[in-house]
Amino acid sequence: MSAPKIAMIGGGSWATAIIKMLSDNETEKEIFWWMRNEEAIAHIRNYKHNPSYLSAVEVKLKPENVSSDIAYIISQADYVILNVPAAFLKDSLKNITPAQLKGKKVISAIKGIVPEDNLIIGDFLHEKYELPYQDILVISGPCHAEEVALEKLSYLTIACTDVNVASTFAGYLNTRYIKTNISDDIFGTEYAAVLKNIYAVASGICHGVGYGDNFQAVLISNAIREIETFVGVVHPIERDIKESAYLGDLMVTAYSQFSRNRTFGNMIGKGYTVKSAQLEMNMIAEGYYAASSMHRINEKYKVDMPISEAVYQILYERKSPHTEMKLLTEKLS
Repeated sequence: MSAPKIAMIGGGSWATAIIKMLSDNETEKEIFWWMRNEEAIAHIRNYKHNPSYLSAVEVKLKPENVSSDIAYIISQADYVILNVPAAFLKDSLKNITPAQLKGKKVISAIKGIVPEDNLIIGDFLHEKYELPYQDILVISGPCHAEEVALEKLSYLTIACTDVNVASTFAGYLNTRYIKTNISDDIFGTEYAAVLKNIYAVASGICHGVGYGDNFQAVLISNAIREIETFVGVVHPIERDIKESAYLGDLMVTAYSQFSRNRTFGNMIGKGYTVKSAQLEMNMIAEGYYAASSMHRINEKYKVDMPISEAVYQILYERKSPHTEMKLLTEKLS
């Protein structure tokens, strides 16, 4: 059996971290990497480091396997990992047809929603690219790219409706510092990964307006209940919401110094406008886009989600963070 070929689509910190995992894993494989930035590609080919993200990580790829030709990179692969911000996914794949993805396993490492379509990545791939769900995988779990770069022990959950496919792909990521779990809950893990970004923004806003650790704990304990209720309505299967793909991912995103969503929320709580916070961060906070998409999606499901709705009101209806957080305190328990 020939060695698997794995393509990474995206050039950010999480993409770079997964490239490192794949490279450090001992299973024989060939890795390909697509990114837009020609200067970054030239730098990686020459110096084996991503100049813009996790620049200390050594990139162990053949120079010719790093390219801005997305059609070529995808054509080479058995597995395609999507790792661009959700808001940019449609543009990144605009010249890719369903036929070019047919028969491949496509993995979402995005943790976001396609904004215009209000679809999680799995549903987007199924509807727009005609991929059967058994060919779609999701990477989730409490795992910051910065800690992967430092080889801090981290856990990932690989989800697919076919757990054998999940298990095979998980085998390409295991290293001495990465442990993997598998799941058949692609819908629950994806929605939980989207929602935890919104709750991390809420956590940052609360910190920015002056609430302390005691209230943060109440906020996050209510947030995991919101996640449990919502995913239970959308995809009612038996799941343990305390598993790391759900509760663990929420906790690290809500509390970690590396959380861009928490950082973004903290800036909003301190009085930054959305635009000024985005410009200063120079990174995408998926929770910003997710708040709007989840507001639209929940118009269908009508789940009581006061934390998610408060973040939407602050970010999109320009409500006062102080006022909305004060109102929220009356809805939590």
